[in-house]
Amino acid sequence: MTDARLKTHADLVDRMAAARGVDLQEAAMRAHLTPVDISDLVLNCVGCTKPDTCAQWLQAQQGTVSDTPSYCRNADAFAELAKTSD
Repeated sequence: MTDARLKTHADLVDRMAAARGVDLQEAAMRAHLTPVDISDLVLNCVGCTKPDTCAQWLQAQQGTVSDTPSYCRNADAFAELAKTSD
């Protein structure tokens, strides 16, 4: 796995979290996430077969969304985090 691939997926995770209204840094500071949890989100994303589709979906979003695409491997985690960021 290359650094570029990890960075790409880390960016997708951060953007998907933001689309759901979740600030990952804030969630970590509030102890809703650990650094290992964030790494796990990125590694889950690395295993996805649709990163280009995801990037296009994220590009098309305006503001906060109430759900992630059905193919998102981190959908459940983002849903839980969205509950804590209210």
